[in-house]
Amino acid sequence: MAIFLHRVGRLAFRQRWYVVLIWVAVLAFTGLSALKAPEASDKGFSMPGIESQKAFDLMEQRFPGTAADGATARIVFVAPSGERITAPGNRQAVEKAVASLADGGQVVSASDPFRSKTLSRDGRTAYATVTYEVGAKDLTDASKSRLEEAVHSAQDAGLTVEAGGSALNAGGGPGGTAELIGVAVAAVVLLVTFGSLAAAGLPLLTALIGVGVSMAGILALAHALDLSATTSILAMMLGLAVGIDYALFVVSRYREERARGRAPQEAVGLAVGTAGSAVVFAGLTVVIALAGLAVVGVPMLTKMGLAAAGAVVVAVLIALTLVPAFLGFWPNAVLTRRARKGGQAEEQDTRNNGGTRWARFVLRRPLPVLLLGVAG
Repeated sequence: MAIFLHRVGRLAFRQRWYVVLIWVAVLAFTGLSALKAPEASDKGFSMPGIESQKAFDLMEQRFPGTAADGATARIVFVAPSGERITAPGNRQAVEKAVASLADGGQVVSASDPFRSKTLSRDGRTAYATVTYEVGAKDLTDASKSRLEEAVHSAQDAGLTVEAGGSALNAGGGPGGTAELIGVAVAAVVLLVTFGSLAAAGLPLLTALIGVGVSMAGILALAHALDLSATTSILAMMLGLAVGIDYALFVVSRYREERARGRAPQEAVGLAVGTAGSAVVFAGLTVVIALAGLAVVGVPMLTKMGLAAAGAVVVAVLIALTLVPAFLGFWPNAVLTRRARKGGQAEEQDTRNNGGTRWARFVLRRPLPVLLLGVAG
């Protein structure tokens, strides 16, 4: 394995233009396929065999047209100070708003607070619950506008009205603020650790390319494989994490080999042959673990696991091919500032760095460290 990967690293270094063009073509192809592919049908969560799924199925049988996970909206009406919500004028405003909602599209039911007795003890407050036949993200703009108009009409009548519930949720998806914050933190940590913008940016760049290929591929196959919108969440998180780690293994080993005075091409070959072997082994264990989700027997988890496994495979391939290709374009950019100024890499003194001191400490005291780890 090491000999084969050594050859792969040297080949990617020499034929760097072809390697980069191949990955650009893969990214473009998957991206265009994702844009042209039909939108995946989101059937929501389905977990056959568990109690909650049985309850959902029973509700759909007993109450046709009502989705157990359909969106809901709760509207609270409060009468002015000193008045009761049951006063003729206030009651008429509430009933008008509820009737308007009940006639709207996608609405299964809108409860009348006076019939359902959802009134406060002091008689000032009432609330109505609106149930929709679809989930929050499937609500049309017309349904949302009708809800807002009903609220405004009751407010114009002098009532204090507030609305809440899942029907008002904007929804979200992968690629949000959390991922951007994670990438920013990773960039800062890598920059502080390596002291080189190129060494910090290369793992991030290749990881983002891998995530782009993986996500585009999942979107392209979503309709054909009946993948839900949640399938790509795990793939994005793991693809970004392992993509940075695996590229980091290769770059770190490359820097070490250059510090020993090796030529760039030979250093790349040794880095991919040694660190690349660890990348393949680590990626294989993650893929097996994710594929093992199929044992649970839940279709949704099986699809999420296989999609994430595909993202890990892409991250491994990029670490073994695209990273060496980029190192071929900028062989000295990832080195330390001292090495770059000297024109060649210099032997690093690792005798007194933190990692070496910790390793010596563990070797001198193996039993206490082992007991401490077990206790932890």
